[in-house]
This record gives sequence, C-alpha cells and structure tokens, in this order.
Amino acid sequence: MDLSDLNQNSDHSQESASIDFQSGFAAVIGRPNVGKSTIMNELLGQKLSITSHKPQTTRHRIHGIHTTDHYQIVYVDTPGMHLGGQKSINEYMNRTASSAFADVDVILFVVEAGRWSQEDQAVANKLKGLDVPVVVVVNKVDKFKNKEELFPFIQEVSEKVEMTTLIPVSAYKKSGLDLIVNEVLKYIPKQPAIFPEDEITDRSTRFLASEIIREKLMRTLGEEVPYGATVEIEEFKYDEQEGRWVIHALILVERPGQKKIVIGNKGELIKKMGTQARKDLIALMEARVHLELWVKVKENWSDDARALASLGYNDDYSR
Repeated sequence: MDLSDLNQNSDHSQESASIDFQSGFAAVIGRPNVGKSTIMNELLGQKLSITSHKPQTTRHRIHGIHTTDHYQIVYVDTPGMHLGGQKSINEYMNRTASSAFADVDVILFVVEAGRWSQEDQAVANKLKGLDVPVVVVVNKVDKFKNKEELFPFIQEVSEKVEMTTLIPVSAYKKSGLDLIVNEVLKYIPKQPAIFPEDEITDRSTRFLASEIIREKLMRTLGEEVPYGATVEIEEFKYDEQEGRWVIHALILVERPGQKKIVIGNKGELIKKMGTQARKDLIALMEARVHLELWVKVKENWSDDARALASLGYNDDYSR
C-alpha cells in the first residue's frame, strides 16, 4: 500500500454520503509523555504515531483517520505542550500543538493519573474560553490498584479544567478507549467523510518512514539519545529491477560527540536501529526494503529556523 498519494480533496465515498454518517476532527493534546500517541494508535487499531518513553517524542502534527460504515473520526496527534526550552524547535512544537485547537469539533485533553504538573496547568489555561468541547482523558489509571485512590485527583482536575466530561482509561491495557469514541461521536457533525475511506493519514509514506527510523533511534539509545537528533530521508524510491524500496536516511546530530553515541561501539547501535526500522518499514511498505543509515553532524539545527524548515519542521502539515 502506497500512502504517498493521499489527497484530502479526493471524492467522498457514496456510502458515507448517508445523512446518518458522521465525520469530524478530534484533537489529542496534553503535556509530553502522557500517552497521547499510544492512545491515538489504539483508537486507530494500528500504529501510526511513533512512541517511546522519551518526552517530546512527537514533534509534528499527524492526522490519523479512522473510518467505519457509520463514521469517520480524524484524530489530530500533536507534540506535547511544554514549558521551558527556548530553541526554535521548542517554539515550533508548542505552536504546532496550539494550532490543533482551531477547526476541530472536540478536544481530548490527555493527563496522567495521579500527576498534575505546571505543564498540565499551562495546557488547561490555553483551553479556557474556547468554544470547543473538552474531554479530559485520564490515562495510566492501571497504576492504581484501588481506583478509589483516584477520586481526589479527578476532583482536582475537574476544578482546574473547563471540560464537558472526564474519562479514565489505560492505553497500556486498552481499557476505556471505546468510551472515548462514544464521547467523540456526541460532538462531530452528520456529514459525508472528509477523507476517502481507505486513507489512514494525511502524511506521506516518506514522512512515516522517517518517523519509524527516529523512533528506533530513541528506543535504542533511551536516556542517551541526543535531544538534538532528527532524521532526514535523502533517497526514497522503488527499484523495479530489484523489486524493493531503497531508502537512504541521515541521522542528524548537533555535536561530534553525539555522533559517536548514535553509532555505538563498532557500529553496533546504528546497526541495531537499522534492523529494527527495516522490520517496521517492510510492514508499512508491504514490500522488501533496502535501508541504509548514516550519521551526520549539523550544528545547532534545532535552534536554526531555516534549518528546521528545510527538515520539514514548518507549518505545512501536508508533508
């Protein structure tokens, strides 16, 4: 399946033209590392947004499209809104997250059970006065064996957020997610599908490939992953003769010392990343994949607006 030809202006399916059909947008927002991408992936029933335990894994706005015979919900996954961090990339991520408030039918504000931080409050402050329903999704409730221990936290959140309702879930145990769908359907309008029924995202396959590689980078290095690391696809083509996709990707870091970290002893780590990424890329492309990875130093790219734009960190969400 080739996702690179997605076009949200394609003709709507006749089936979705029924007056009983619903379609609309649900923004998924919150501070970093509360499980927004995991929740969206589970709602879609497939992996679309990359995940890791590293904060600020998601850097771009991504549309995940879930279509059934009766509705189409377009989930808008966003970077975690955070305080601090004065680099251009931090400003980009916060601007991208805030932009998701516009033109959506409902906002899913994800918070972590038992933990309310200054960043959560900053998100709550941005939601004040918006003419959009806000559903608070309390994730990671599986941490509490006695659910009654959650009551004080739920009361605290209800006093701090202007919301229509609150839903406790566990994305890890896939519990409570159907309640999110039922709630979203209360707010999205009756209208034909926005996207063709066979589309799962508005992002290109090339973009998804770069995100898969970046996920393996973050998961392989864990806490050692350089914050100033990103992935740039240099070559992305299908080799008809070999019957496989050929992908050449650069892992960009900001300092020479970070390059050594990414490569690892005798290239062990970058080889591991490539093996893991290739497996996911084969599943994405539904074809054989030849993947080559290199590491390159691009000093201060994360604080250079021009460099960010050249790497796709801009306000064009169609990449």
